[in-house]
Amino acid sequence: MSFTIDRQSLDELNLMGKFKQGSVYSLFNQVKTRGGEQLLDQLFRNPLTDENIINQRTAVFRFFQEARLQFPFDPQQVLQMREYIDVGAGSTQLSTFAGILLKKTLSALTRDERFKALIQGLQATIITLKKCLTIAEQLQLMGGPFLNRIQEVRSILQTPELAGLIETDIYSDIPVRRIASYDHLLKNRFNAQVVDLLHFIAELDVNIAVGNVAFSKGFTWAAAMPKAANMLRANGLKHPCIDNAIGNDIAMQHKSNVIFLTGANMAGKSTWMKTIGISLYLSHIGFPVAAGSMEFSVREGIYSSINVSDNIALGYSHFYAEVVRVKQAANSTCTGRHLLLMFDELFKGTNVKDAFDGTLAVTQAFAEYENCLFIVSTHIIEVGEQLKHRNNIQFKYMPTMLEANIPRYTYRLKDGITEDRQGMMIIKNEGIIEMIGD
Repeated sequence: MSFTIDRQSLDELNLMGKFKQGSVYSLFNQVKTRGGEQLLDQLFRNPLTDENIINQRTAVFRFFQEARLQFPFDPQQVLQMREYIDVGAGSTQLSTFAGILLKKTLSALTRDERFKALIQGLQATIITLKKCLTIAEQLQLMGGPFLNRIQEVRSILQTPELAGLIETDIYSDIPVRRIASYDHLLKNRFNAQVVDLLHFIAELDVNIAVGNVAFSKGFTWAAAMPKAANMLRANGLKHPCIDNAIGNDIAMQHKSNVIFLTGANMAGKSTWMKTIGISLYLSHIGFPVAAGSMEFSVREGIYSSINVSDNIALGYSHFYAEVVRVKQAANSTCTGRHLLLMFDELFKGTNVKDAFDGTLAVTQAFAEYENCLFIVSTHIIEVGEQLKHRNNIQFKYMPTMLEANIPRYTYRLKDGITEDRQGMMIIKNEGIIEMIGD
């Protein structure tokens, strides 16, 4: 079954977006080539749900982190090679020869640049293939989890036709007939193999980039478990995009699969929930996480409700938008899928009494689905008192310290339910009442 995450959850966790400030994607987007970026995008959009495949991908990234390799290709030459391969040749070697001969003739008589571009593309291709062979031989000696892929690539490069091409002196005056032979070879007979080599370059680009991010940031690698284990454990888990973030531990399993989270405004509840969602998502694509250690059972989706807003187009009030969001989550949960569900300050768009009743009822209902991991935060701490009889709910809070009536936030998770209520204190500290009175 495929992994499910909707647009709202992607946006709330700020996962995607090449140019989106602070996005998780932009953190890892250190690739050098267009093919690498396309592959990175593909990996980001397709989380895995098989623990064995996840762990295999993680092992490859870890191998490249430890290898500390630099990307060996010239991105401009890789681009020229891709553009050269994308321009089709004649269906036969004779028609290819005739077409190239015509381009050369026109280049001598007019300002036609097609022959020059063809030669530059062929030269870039030969140089890039040589570098492919060099890096493949280097990686072959290192062994590791990427070895099977390396052997596939070496098998392609060692075919007599491509081996002969690689040995060509690109700076010599190559006859048109031989140029046509190479062109037909690369664009027809061996086109699929050459496209595969371009994909190999993209793989190297992504593997090196992700490994380097893991090394430079001090990230670690999460271990995937079967979904039936229904657990999530991490030590020192941090938000990957926040410098000097405070790490916290988390431990959820079958008999303690619900976290009831309290804390004052700005204490860090929302950031902690986003940290959990981001880390679990990254783990499902085999990427590193900001933690000391982490292991998780495979989920089949993530569902969050953190920044729900009204929907003017549909005529939804803030409260009704919250209700619709909870209904959507309930529909997904009822299918029996193993999900991570996160709700931040449920029903803040209505009065306190309804918010209390709604938060209590929804938390109790979702707590029945022990195949899911469920996190709910609220300011209504009285709800927690009504839930203490449930054995599978753990109570956590983000504390607030007062220093000369100024709140200070530690962002360090603690056990229990907080009674911190600093809202009015912040209003007074900002002098709002005095401003209005004046």
